[in-house]
Amino acid sequence: MEHNAAIEMRGITKRFGQVVANDSIDLTIRRGEILALLGENGSGKTTLMNMLSGIYQPDEGEIYKEGNRIYIHSPREAFEYGIGMIHQHYKLIEVFSAAENIILGLNEEKMDLKETGARVKEICSRYGFDVDPAKKVYDMSVSQKQTVEIIKVLYRGADVLILDEPTAVLTPQETQKLFRILRNMKDDGKAIVIITHKLHEVMEVSDKVAVLRKGRYIGTVNTAETNPQALTDMMVGHAVSLNIDRPKYDDPKKKLIVEGLTCIDDEGITKLDSVSFTAYTGEILGVAGISGSGQKELLEAITGLYPVKSGSVRFIDDSGKEIELVGKSPMKIRQTGVGMAFVPEDRLGMGLVGSMGMTGNMLLRSWKAGKGALIRRREPEALAGRILEELEVVTPGVDYPVRRLSGGNVQKVLVGREISSEPAVLMTAYAVRGLDINTSYTIYNLLTEQKMKGVAVIYVGEDLDVLLELADRIVVLCGGQVAGIADARTATKEEIGLMMTQFTAKEDGR
Repeated sequence: MEHNAAIEMRGITKRFGQVVANDSIDLTIRRGEILALLGENGSGKTTLMNMLSGIYQPDEGEIYKEGNRIYIHSPREAFEYGIGMIHQHYKLIEVFSAAENIILGLNEEKMDLKETGARVKEICSRYGFDVDPAKKVYDMSVSQKQTVEIIKVLYRGADVLILDEPTAVLTPQETQKLFRILRNMKDDGKAIVIITHKLHEVMEVSDKVAVLRKGRYIGTVNTAETNPQALTDMMVGHAVSLNIDRPKYDDPKKKLIVEGLTCIDDEGITKLDSVSFTAYTGEILGVAGISGSGQKELLEAITGLYPVKSGSVRFIDDSGKEIELVGKSPMKIRQTGVGMAFVPEDRLGMGLVGSMGMTGNMLLRSWKAGKGALIRRREPEALAGRILEELEVVTPGVDYPVRRLSGGNVQKVLVGREISSEPAVLMTAYAVRGLDINTSYTIYNLLTEQKMKGVAVIYVGEDLDVLLELADRIVVLCGGQVAGIADARTATKEEIGLMMTQFTAKEDGR
C-alpha cells in the first residue's frame, strides 16, 4: 500500500458483452489530494468510478481501502467503506427539503430533522457550504442541489468523494465556489476524485491527473508538471491542435431577425419572454445560459417546432426580402425557400431516425428538401460515405442502424448531414456534447468554415471558454429573457457568468 493512499484499485477489468470498458486498470487515490480523472468519452472513467461506488462490480481485479481488500456490491456498502459518489444527474426528491433528502434511506429508528439540520449546519460551516436545511429542493438553484448531494455524502461519513462532471451546469462563479469547497475538504484529509473533460479546470483545481484512453490506464502526472496540450496528447494518443481560429467576415448582413419572441408551455409557464436579437451572415452567434434558460425552446421556435405566443422571426433572403417564419411548420419553412439547418439537442428523437442507417437518414433530409418523388440513393449514399470518412464515424457500414452507434458517432452523422445541406442559417444545440476532443475541434472548424462562407451560425453551448473563443457575439439567456448580448472578443467569463444569473449586461451596440 502506497503512503497516504486511501484507495488502491489493481487490475480492474469490466466487460459489457464484447466491449471491454476497463482493461486491467491500476489507480491510486490519496488522502489530502484532488485527483482529476481525464479521458475522452468512452474511455471508461465513469465505469471505473461506478465500480468504486458500488453500482457495478469488476469482472477482475481488487480494491483496497487503507491497505485492506474490500468487496463493494452496492452503493450502500460503498458508504460503509466511506466512499460516496456525486453523480452528474442529481438524485433528489423535489418536494422534500434539503434535510429530508439528506437523511432519506438511512436506517435510523427515529428521524430527527432538528438534529439533522444542526449536523448539516456543522458540515456547512466546516467546508464553506451555503444551504438552508429546511429549503425545498424545487426552490433551489442547480448549484444548491449539487450542494445538497455533496452534503448527503459527507453526512453519511464519506472520506473518499467522487464527483462526475461537477461543473457541467454551473456558472463560473458557482464553479469557483465549488473549487474552494473541494480545497477545504482536501485540507481536511478527504480524498477527492473529479471526472471532467474541462482541461482548464483540471489545471486549476487538481493536484494530480490520471488519464484513461479506450479503457486503458495511460498514467498519472502531477498537475504542476503538465499542461493542457500534453494532457490532450495523452488522452488521444497523438498531437491535437487546441487552437480555435476566429477569422473575421468582411461584409456581415442581417439574416435572421428575432423580435419579442414569447413562448408558453402547456402548463402555462413562460419559456421565452420577449426575446430579441439579430443573427448576421458570416458570424457565429453564441447562446449561453444556465440549463433550462430557454435555449431549447428558442431554437425549436425559430424552426417551427415549438408554438409561439407572440413575436416575430424573419428570415432575409438574398434579395433583401423578409420572410416571416412564425406560424409555419418546418416543412412549410423549407418549401418557402428558407435555407435553414438545425442540429437539435435530442439527436435520435428529433434529429435522426434510429432504425435507419446513415444513407437512409441522408435520404430523409434530401426528400424533405423536395428533390422529387422518386427515391434516388446514389447522392445520399455518396454523402453518407463522405461524412463517414471526413468525420471518422465508427460504424460497420452506412446502412447500419444509427441507434446502435455511440452518442458521439450519432452526433457526427447529424452535424455532417445538416452542414451538407448548405444552409443560410445553421443552428446547433450542444453540437460537441459527447464528442472526443479531436472531433470537437473538427466541428469547431466546420462551423467556422460555414461562417466564412457567409452562413449565419447560431451555436448554443455550455462551455464558456469555447463560446468565448469560437463565437463573435454571445446572447445570454436568463430565465427565458435576454440578459444581454456581449462581444465575445472582449467579454470575460466572469461577465458572462453574471449575465447568466442576473440582468447586468448591455447590448454590444450592433
